[in-house]
Amino acid sequence: MSDRFVDQVVLVTGASGGQGAAEARLFAGEGAKVIIADILDDQGTALAKEITAAGGQAIYHRLDVSQEAAWQDAEEMIVGQFKALHVLVNNAGVALRRPLLETEPADWERVLAVNLTGPFLGLRTLAPLIRDSGGGAVINTGSIAGMIGHFATAYSTSKWGLRGLTKSAAMEFAKWNIRVNAIHPGIVDTPIVAGSDDFIEAMEWMTPLGRSASADEMARVVAFLASSDASFITGLDVNADGGFAELGAYRQVYERVQNSPQSKL
Repeated sequence: MSDRFVDQVVLVTGASGGQGAAEARLFAGEGAKVIIADILDDQGTALAKEITAAGGQAIYHRLDVSQEAAWQDAEEMIVGQFKALHVLVNNAGVALRRPLLETEPADWERVLAVNLTGPFLGLRTLAPLIRDSGGGAVINTGSIAGMIGHFATAYSTSKWGLRGLTKSAAMEFAKWNIRVNAIHPGIVDTPIVAGSDDFIEAMEWMTPLGRSASADEMARVVAFLASSDASFITGLDVNADGGFAELGAYRQVYERVQNSPQSKL
């Protein structure tokens, strides 16, 4: 491991498991003081203990990203305990693979509250602290559901909205030396898709690399965007999807034609 994040304070939301936990481990392994923010108290506390036992620095902080007061409490804790914040990873999210006519208004509100309002509140609350810490980076976790047409209405809408938030924030906070980018995963082997065997199989079939990503692979992309290696990158949508969004459809067309006994490509 390198020491890219030594003396930096990093907050990762939704960090008790899945991609967020992988990100927390990676940042801590590279020297950061990591704040594991989530509502899964037992898992988050256990992860903080695991990281500390391995020689890293991490604490757990309960944070419901959909509540402004919770973000304000987090800011107060960060200032009191760490005095600074350098990286914010808006990773918390909920999935709802349901078409529009089967989406209840309460489901719609819940998905947008976590997936879109949460990052908005995080930016609104913590960007000034990152500014006062000398600048830094924000990485929003989107999805390829926000890059192309998608059947899960509320989820897709939240991720398309997150792209707009990312670009607006990148423009507004550039003067504060805060870079804001978004990562858009495809199919990732995490608990959020556990048990959805048909969905996973279909996604892997459509993904040119032919498999699901690991949470660690996503964490490495996030860490790159947070690091000085990406010091001149802001407002960018990064597809970390194994080629799904850009190549998936035409790849299937190509393979179907190529597999035809009388191919007329």
